[in-house]
Amino acid sequence: MTDRAHDAPGIAGLDARLLEQLVTRTMPFGKHQGTLLADLPGHYLNWFARTGFPPGEIGRLLALMQTIDHNGLRPLLDPLRHKPRERARLRPPAPRA
Repeated sequence: MTDRAHDAPGIAGLDARLLEQLVTRTMPFGKHQGTLLADLPGHYLNWFARTGFPPGEIGRLLALMQTIDHNGLRPLLDPLRHKPRERARLRPPAPRA
């Protein structure tokens, strides 16, 4: 038996490292570029769910975040953040015209 969190079976075999990535990785493109994946708005995640997630790891992470958001489980990510409930953004929002 192991005590390492990422080796322990979780919800449907979910790897804890994926959850950590949601609170550390930022959106690499688009309107919300620079926003933590965990802080992306639900309507944006739902748009991807309707139109298709991008290929690769970013698509898998966005799909995971959409599932978490859709099921009202965002608070589960709070313990993984450096400052719970604080929305991080690496760049300021673009001014609205």
